Amino acid sequence: MLRVNENFVKLPASYLFVDIAKKVNEFSGQHPETEIIRLGIGDVTRPLPKAVVKAMQAAAEEMGKAETFRGYGPEAGYEFLRTAIAENDFIKREVQIDIDEIFVSDGAKSDTGSIGDIFGADNVVAVCDPVYPVYVDTNVMAGRAGEYSEGKGWSKIVYMPCRKENGFLPELPKERADMIYLCFPNNPSGVGISREELKKWVDYALANQSVILYDAAYEAFITEKDMPHSIYEIQGAKKCAIEFRSFSKTAGFTGTRCAYTILPKELVFGGVSLNKLWDRRQSTKMNGVSYVVQRGAEAVFSEEGRREVRENIAYYLNNAKIIVDGLKKAGFEVYGGVNSPYVWLKTPDGLTSWEFFDLLLEKTGVVGTPGSGFGVGGEGYFRLTSFNTKENTEKALERIIRSFKA
Repeated sequence: MLRVNENFVKLPASYLFVDIAKKVNEFSGQHPETEIIRLGIGDVTRPLPKAVVKAMQAAAEEMGKAETFRGYGPEAGYEFLRTAIAENDFIKREVQIDIDEIFVSDGAKSDTGSIGDIFGADNVVAVCDPVYPVYVDTNVMAGRAGEYSEGKGWSKIVYMPCRKENGFLPELPKERADMIYLCFPNNPSGVGISREELKKWVDYALANQSVILYDAAYEAFITEKDMPHSIYEIQGAKKCAIEFRSFSKTAGFTGTRCAYTILPKELVFGGVSLNKLWDRRQSTKMNGVSYVVQRGAEAVFSEEGRREVRENIAYYLNNAKIIVDGLKKAGFEVYGGVNSPYVWLKTPDGLTSWEFFDLLLEKTGVVGTPGSGFGVGGEGYFRLTSFNTKENTEKALERIIRSFKA
């Protein structure tokens, strides 16, 4: 008889944002007069930069001519894009990354979820709590998580609590961990990490022969000078860290799909190169990102592209400021929103995260994300994003201030 992967059966029936969408649809059906403003899912609203659109249009024209048509491209990405990434995202920050250490893909979500393919099922996994659900769910699928206990989490996963008392930064795990997931600027809390704090993690990984899986999808939002944009700015990190980056939030590629993962050739464990393992995995399981999209991604690094991206980032950071200022005016306890598009707030009056979700939707028509959806440590908190339009963001905060201000 056919057997299914029983680890999948252990997962909740649906993904967090599917549950949110279902709740919102039910509310809209019952209250068709209410205009819904979505500050929940981290999807952008600004259009692609004009430089990107022009590059993609030109590339599409090439694909329509026999002499410039391209079929299958290199699985790890075209050299023109990987060269642009190396020069602009790393060499300009005095970090040497070779193009054969860069792997272009369709998203950081895909790569952070798939990276476990190259690691053994008996590795001990450590995650921040609260945490981006993909890190946990994909390790459940792989059989590394153990059994789930309500209010405690998964039995084999090491949780690193991120509390208000320590600035929502995780503490080094007391027990040894093999695979350590870090995300900075953080999703969901919106906090960044200093160079000094990040060095502690690199030192820990080197001392324990661990690997850091470093999600830097929001590095473009960093405004404070002491915060590294790449973990490779820390000495020794190329021996212990894999870094994930994305064009989604940086340049509006959420619907276009393009990202990249860095595996330095110095990453060698037990005599085995992780770079070669990931190359083997990717060349087997994917055919790469389309030529048209990669030409668009290359244009992000052009003079015009960089200027337009900076304008979009500034637009979203201004929205974050509107959210932070408005929430404080309404009397909320607020974090994040300075180096990140995410704002993290304490739910009022002892409400649970989902109770506040329902109350906010009912009173204001504003949709956010319950903190408990990011793990046990997120209970009692709530995430709002700055990716809607400025007009909708202002309207949402006017409603919140009017409904909650004492």
